[in-house]
Amino acid sequence: MVLSLKSKYLLKIYEVLYKSFGPQHWWPGDTPFEIMIGAILTQNTNWQNVSKAIDNVKKAGLLDPKKLLKHQRMIPKLIRPSGFYKLKSRRLIAFLKYFIDNYNGEASRMNKKRVTVMRNELLSLPGIGYETADSILLYANLRPVFVIDAYTRRIFSRHRMFEYNQPYDEIRHIFESNLPRSVKLYNEYHALIVKLGKEYCKKNEPLCNTCPFPTILLKS
Repeated sequence: MVLSLKSKYLLKIYEVLYKSFGPQHWWPGDTPFEIMIGAILTQNTNWQNVSKAIDNVKKAGLLDPKKLLKHQRMIPKLIRPSGFYKLKSRRLIAFLKYFIDNYNGEASRMNKKRVTVMRNELLSLPGIGYETADSILLYANLRPVFVIDAYTRRIFSRHRMFEYNQPYDEIRHIFESNLPRSVKLYNEYHALIVKLGKEYCKKNEPLCNTCPFPTILLKS
């Protein structure tokens, strides 16, 4: 039986995780464009590898959408550390063309559109799924969209708050309808979930005995 969610549960979980881990300062990036690149490159790899790829782009002086597209032949070599570099190069180039053609490579212009419109545009691009699109919207465009990833599914389904394979947007709606619509809150909450998933709620051999997740609250 799946538990009925209430806003107090999600807020209390957030408070406990924040008290346990502190602020996560996520997503790392000096500009919205850098965050966008990171969101695309982080697919199927860890952040350490993505950071190396972004550093390569920076060192080449190409951390600008127009410059990077102009030198697109260099992209595979620059982002090689992120893995699947040929595939990701094609996806990144497609995003650059979209970003420049529609918004002149400026996040401020992108933000003039409604979230639903922006999200549908991103989802229409090759290789950009729900998690990547929502990461761009939340972290780069500062829009109140809750990001759902594998850690979120694993942690909350283990506590029977929803099913692991429940559709993405259904899970996103659970969080957004039970939490204040706050970019800061969504940002920190998602980062704390990632922290919890990496250090405690692991895929294999989870550290349940020392996990700070407030299970006693859910039993009340």
